[in-house]
Formats: sequence, C-alpha cells, structure tokens
Amino acid sequence: MSSRRLRVLTWHVHGNYLWYLSETPCDFVLPVGSRGFAKRNGPELGHGYGGRGTTFPFGSNVSECPIDELKSQKFDCILYQSRKHYEADQYELLSPSQRRLPRVYLEHDPPWEEVTDQDHWFNDSMGLLVHVTHFNRLMWRSAQVESRVIEHGVKVPESARYTGELPRGITALNHLARRGRKVGADIYEQLTKLTPVDLVGMAAEEAGGIGEIKPSELAQYIAKYRYFFSPIRYTSLGLAILEVMSVGLPVLGLATCELATVITNGCTGYLETDLSKLLGHMQRLVNDPGEAKKLGDAARALASERFNIERFADDWQRLLWEVAGDSIPRRLARSMQLTEPARKDFEVTR
Repeated sequence: MSSRRLRVLTWHVHGNYLWYLSETPCDFVLPVGSRGFAKRNGPELGHGYGGRGTTFPFGSNVSECPIDELKSQKFDCILYQSRKHYEADQYELLSPSQRRLPRVYLEHDPPWEEVTDQDHWFNDSMGLLVHVTHFNRLMWRSAQVESRVIEHGVKVPESARYTGELPRGITALNHLARRGRKVGADIYEQLTKLTPVDLVGMAAEEAGGIGEIKPSELAQYIAKYRYFFSPIRYTSLGLAILEVMSVGLPVLGLATCELATVITNGCTGYLETDLSKLLGHMQRLVNDPGEAKKLGDAARALASERFNIERFADDWQRLLWEVAGDSIPRRLARSMQLTEPARKDFEVTR
C-alpha cells in the first residue's frame, strides 16, 4: 500500500457504520443534495444525501461535496451502499469516467424479499460485493460477482463500563412497534410482561419504551443494566449488540442468524429458540448480578478480540487499496494478495 490516502466517494446511509468506517485512513467524500435534485427525485432524496450531519463527530477525513460538483471531482474508488444510488443516482450524478472507477458495493443486510433465493442486484463482474456478516453472504445469491466479508468493528468510551445496578434488561431498537414480527415486536411484548426490560430507540414510546438516546450517550446509558435483550428473528448483526458487549453486558436473544456465531450459552450470554428457556435466563440474571457480571466480562473480552476497531479499519484499508491501488490492475492485485486457503474458501462459498 502506498503512503498516500485514497479518496473514496460514498453516501451517508448508516450513520453508526460510517462513523466506524471513518477510522480507516482514507478520505471519504459524502454527496450533499440540492433542492432541484430533491424536486426531481421525490421524498427519498434524503437517504444518503445529508452529508456529515450533526449526530457523529466525524474527523477531517470525512468531507462533503454538493452533488452539482461531483463530476469535477477526482476519486480513487466509489463505495455504494444503496440500491437506488447504484442503479439510478450514479447515472445522473457521476461522469462516465467516474462510473468506470473501481467500485465496491457494501451490503448491510440479508435479503428481505426471498430469504434463500433472492439475487443481489449488484452484478458488476468488475466490482466487489462486501457483506458485513458471513450469514448475509450465505443468504444472498450473488455468484455473478466476487464477494467478501468484513466483520464489524466498534469502539466505546473507556468510561462506559458495566455497573449493573439496575435489576433490569435493556433493548435498543428503532421503530420496534412499526417493524413488527421481523424484529420481534411480539416477542418483546410477550416477554416484557413477565420480566422487566426497558426499550430505547427511535419511536420507542410507541411500544411503551423510554425514547431515543443519542448515539454518543448510549454506551454509558446502558452500562447500568444487567443484560441486553435482542428479540429480532431475522437480521444482520446489529452494531448496538457489539457496543453493549464492549461495555460489558451479556446478550440474551434468539439463536438465529449471525448472532448464533457470537454468543455462547453460559459464557457470553444466552440464545434460545424456546422462549420459556429464554425467559428463565432473563429472570435469573435480574436476580443474579454475579452471573451477569461474569458473562458480561466474557462478552467484553470477545468483542475486544473479534470486533475491535483497529482490525476493522485495517480490513477496509487493505480492501480499498486492493481494489483501487495505484497502477495495479484490480484483479491482479486480488490474486496476488489472496492466500491459497482464502482462494479455496472463496471458490467454495461462491
């Protein structure tokens, strides 16, 4: 890798993820929309065109560019994170030469429409599809394009450490009541009638919760609870789960999706598909702060090893340079950097 910094065009789609991605030693440019573009594209314009925003304290390596000026800018790589940006917006906002730049599509979610048979729309044979979990990669049908996995990386303030003085669990989910069974609204309602669990997140009040907590304050806020409860049936792997593990809370939830590879029963928390067993674990941790602390310590150790921000930033730095490195054909660069075991693993998973 060169000592110079890559200049990457991307969109502000998932704020928390972008905040962690900005730890990568690259310069990220975020497009900012205009009134004319909004009028032509309707109410969905705001998705990705808010620039830096005010929620996260991005560093100087994250800048904004008005969409009308994008075609005059120089980039090393385009990082797509939305189907609309890839299938439609690029043709209005970018020049033909920019659209031929090395390109990566970052997929944050598993398939929503056809769980096992949905083709991914990013079918660019010269592009690279990146998933955030191995479960997501497993569920998408995308053999037409090369794919990789970069697991999450998170960081929390050093001062945010488990205290557990509240004999309650906590759940952090946005719009739980509106999103329904997929995110386990019914499960949350059923179990929280029998054991105390607080809910925070956007529109949490609709489900009897507390409300939204600022991302910068969430880690410190949840530190006083005994455990974190995730009722989600089908999902990717929420950053909130990894953040609370980094604080030192055990995680309780459903034994489904990528979470089943993260939490080990009796070690870092408890996962079940039998809700009566899950309820028993929840009630026990409320009454046993010693077990909660023990599980939380193990959860924090796992998060520090597997989901640390340094590994995450290094993975992204290597991948972006592999894709957009100076004067190196992208496919040649990949073949040089992939080890033999990695090639075999890639061939099997395709």
